[in-house]
Order: sequence, then structure tokens, then C-alpha cells
Amino acid sequence: MKTGKLLSLGLLAGMLVLASCNNQSGNATDKTADEKTNAPVIKEENVTYSADTATLNGFVAYDSSSTAKRPVVLVVHEWWGLNDYVRNRAKQLAEMGYLAMALDMFGNGKIAADPQEAMAFTKPFYSSPQLAKARLDAALNKIKQYPQADTANIAAIGYCFGGTVVLNAARLGENVKGVVSFHGGLAGVQPSKGLLKAKVLVCHGNADQFVNADEVAQFKKSMDSIGADYTFKTYDSATHAFTNPNATEAGKRFGLPIQYNAAADKQSWEDMKTFFARIFNK
Repeated sequence: MKTGKLLSLGLLAGMLVLASCNNQSGNATDKTADEKTNAPVIKEENVTYSADTATLNGFVAYDSSSTAKRPVVLVVHEWWGLNDYVRNRAKQLAEMGYLAMALDMFGNGKIAADPQEAMAFTKPFYSSPQLAKARLDAALNKIKQYPQADTANIAAIGYCFGGTVVLNAARLGENVKGVVSFHGGLAGVQPSKGLLKAKVLVCHGNADQFVNADEVAQFKKSMDSIGADYTFKTYDSATHAFTNPNATEAGKRFGLPIQYNAAADKQSWEDMKTFFARIFNK
């Protein structure tokens, strides 16, 4: 009889322990769910805007869990066009708390199938930096319509072709706090002290065969000549397109001297964060 009572008590204690564990597990799950609710809720939108005679199809990303105003970052694509790579960069910026817009420079969302087509798409903008700036201005006007946009704090970043676009726009007097060029071309518009308002960050691979040492030296000389506020970062063993994980495959497919460099990608992104903290005073 005593043995039966002991077994019953043991069984009851076990059930209580099990119930207690289940309750603790439930509380932990609830806590995790609560923590998840504090995570950014990224909203993605395809937007249409226009410039000159072109219809442009951009991409906007932002954290919709907050209605607060936030700095704006425009993102200009590589010579391939507005593809998933640049969309993902916009989403990364949105997760950091920015209102991000990836531009469509070519119009109608055109994507280049190969380097020859990419050259054809980009040639008008290299020939006329003013045309590129007009497309950038159109995107600025579009993103400023968002209630979340802190229109006093705007930056633009660009990759390869896009890096050249944002540097030229800054040298043409674009009214933004700063621009960042990732493995972009440095030649183009000569800087003028009366026009250049933006601070500049250049992220350059020291193994870039498209942007040689003479171009780097000329860029630095021209910026120094007007006392420009610029930072020039160089990354060891990094080629052109070093931030794009698809660069290695594209290089092999088309015979281009480009390759992804994870270390340089990570460091240049951190350098951009530091730059943004400075220009946005955050």
C-alpha cells in the first residue's frame, strides 16, 4: 500500500515537473515572438517615375514598423541594370533604418544580357554626365514624396557604373550629404569648389584593372586641388566588382578581370556605415 502511494506521489511530481518545463518552454517561445516583433518589417515597393523621355522602374525598401522620418539612400546599379543584387543592397539599407531606393538608370527596367549590351546601355551616361544626373534627380524627386523621407539627410551610393554616376553627380553639384562609390570609375567631371557640396567616400580595389593608378592619382589630385572632403579607401587583392558575389561567375563567363572578394566587401560596407554615421550625425 505504501509502495502504491509512493508511486502515485512520484508520478504526480513528475507531471508537475513536466508541466513546469512546458510552461517555461511556452514563455521562452512567447519571448522570442515578442523579440521578433521588434525586428524591422521591410516593405518592398516597385515604383514608376520618369525623366526626360524615359519611363523608369525603381525599387523602394523601408522598415514599415516605424513611421519616423529617416535618412534617404539612393542606390545606383552596375552596368548590368537594376537586378536582384542592387535590390538586395537596398533591402540591407532598409534593415539598417534607411529609406532606400534602387534606381533604374536605363529605363523600363532593362537588364543587359552581356558586356556589349551593357556598354551600349551605359554609353549615353558616360558621354553626358548631365543626363545621368537628371535621372538621379528624378529618383530624388520620387523618393522625397514618401512621408518617411528625411529630405535634409540624403546620400547616394553606386556600384561600378553607378559609382561613376554618383561621383559625377556630386561634382555637378547634387544636393546630397554624401556619395559612396564602390569600385566605380573615377574619371569624368572635374570637381569645382563652387559646385561640390557632398562629402565623398571612394571604395577602391587595388587590383582593379579597369581603374588604373594614373586615374586614381588624377582623381586625388583634382579633389585635393579644391580642398574637397573625401576619403579614399583601398582594399588589398580586390578587383573591379569586388562587392558582388556574382562577379566571379560573370568574370569567367565573359572573360572579364572581376572577382568577388568577401573581405573587401565586408570592410567597404563597414566603411560606408562609418561614413553615414558622420554625414548624418548619427
